[in-house]
Amino acid sequence: MSTPKFEQLLEAGCHFGHLKRKWNPAMAPYIFMERNGIHIIDLYKTAAKVEEAAAALKSIAKSGKKVLFVATKKQAKQVVADKATSINMPYVIERWPGGMLTNFATIRKAVKKMTSIDKMTKDGTFDNLSKREKLQITRQRAKLEKTLGSIADLNRLPSALFVIDVMKEHIAVAEANRLGIPVFAMVDTNSDPSNVDYVIPANDDASKSIEIILDTVCAAMAEGLEERKAEKVDTLAAGEEGEAAPVKRERRKVARKAVEEAPAESAE
Repeated sequence: MSTPKFEQLLEAGCHFGHLKRKWNPAMAPYIFMERNGIHIIDLYKTAAKVEEAAAALKSIAKSGKKVLFVATKKQAKQVVADKATSINMPYVIERWPGGMLTNFATIRKAVKKMTSIDKMTKDGTFDNLSKREKLQITRQRAKLEKTLGSIADLNRLPSALFVIDVMKEHIAVAEANRLGIPVFAMVDTNSDPSNVDYVIPANDDASKSIEIILDTVCAAMAEGLEERKAEKVDTLAAGEEGEAAPVKRERRKVARKAVEEAPAESAE
């Protein structure tokens, strides 16, 4: 698992915080200095925190659990969609549906509604509807797809949240906190890190900064998924070998018995 070096983080602009007057004093441990009225983030701490978060996320992915990525700000949307899709993880890049975690059953119903519309289209029910009904259902499906399409495979609550900009996504963070779901987040100098379990101090406004952090954690999760796959193959192989041994023993037993029971040849 490779973590980004100091120079790479610097090049991506991860060190740029917010104006000093907008800072949150709780971020003081992660601030290196102030330059021209702007806080500069300590990138050595960023590198250490990314490594810690990546290791934990790798472990979650290896155990077969889901991590929900949340980023509704413009600079992060596409990057999050691409990275999360590459490792088959759910994500939210449109408006956060209130109660998505705390009222998960209702969200699942909405997802099932989307599935039932798809079923109607396939089995021909849709073709028997009037033009007006078709239009209404098509619009409803498009609306559901936009907000919930990326979480359609999330059958149970996620095991963790990865958030970009905890101020903007404060509702998602609050819901996760309420349910005891661990929160991983990129936290800028204007944010409160106290509700985040794995703080990654970094510029959460620049797309390059967001991309380098996501590259690292998603690569670690991909490793975890590969290891899980490899372990499954090994377990399967071991199981097959285990099954084969008794079969061989049984065959040998049958062969010995046949030899013992065979009539002795008469001497001529």
